[in-house]
Amino acid sequence: MSAEITELTLTMVDAVHAACWTVDEVAAYLRVSVKTIYKWRLTNDGPPAARVGKHLRYDPADVVAWRKSMMIAA
Repeated sequence: MSAEITELTLTMVDAVHAACWTVDEVAAYLRVSVKTIYKWRLTNDGPPAARVGKHLRYDPADVVAWRKSMMIAA
């Protein structure tokens, strides 16, 4: 039973990591430069991100919601 739980946990972790976007992926989706993403991060203007070690990861739903909120505000 323990091996099944471990396998399920690893599968769930893989799914979460696969669902996260990198800075490059967010930049491509928003059609801006990676430098702009980092600038927004410093000024708290961009979509919310989580730091995983030394890397930033974005929830795609958060990025889409942030983009829609920017379109409404404009």
